[in-house]
Amino acid sequence: MKPTVLVLCLGNSCRSHMAEGILRAAAGDILEVQSAGLKPAGYVHPLAIKAMAEIGIDISQHRSKSMNEFLNQNIETVITVCRLADQVCPNYPGQAHHWHWPFEDPAQASGTEEETMRVFRRVRDEIKARFGTYAQERRNRGPG
Repeated sequence: MKPTVLVLCLGNSCRSHMAEGILRAAAGDILEVQSAGLKPAGYVHPLAIKAMAEIGIDISQHRSKSMNEFLNQNIETVITVCRLADQVCPNYPGQAHHWHWPFEDPAQASGTEEETMRVFRRVRDEIKARFGTYAQERRNRGPG
């Protein structure tokens, strides 16, 4: 069985979905990857879907989930991508690691669609760099 990594943020509409998609693409063969939010927005932001499609990752079928859906599941690693999620993150059964890697919330960006899209791309690229490194570290570490 693959260890589960849960990526948490406030609304589970942007950052956590981008991180889930990137980590699943980079290490889905060795990790089970999920995402959730403290207060799920109820949708995945269309610009997050668009930004991810630009790098060949389809998150259009993701759904916004509550962190409570995972309270009875074995979660090896929790990664919080916003300050609030880090502050109120519960401990999950089997949890061995908790990492906090905050990223700007692109859903809060303002301006034209192109200006907002630039923020989504920048945050996506920051997430890709951090989670790509993490995936490589997990591969190098091996099982356990």
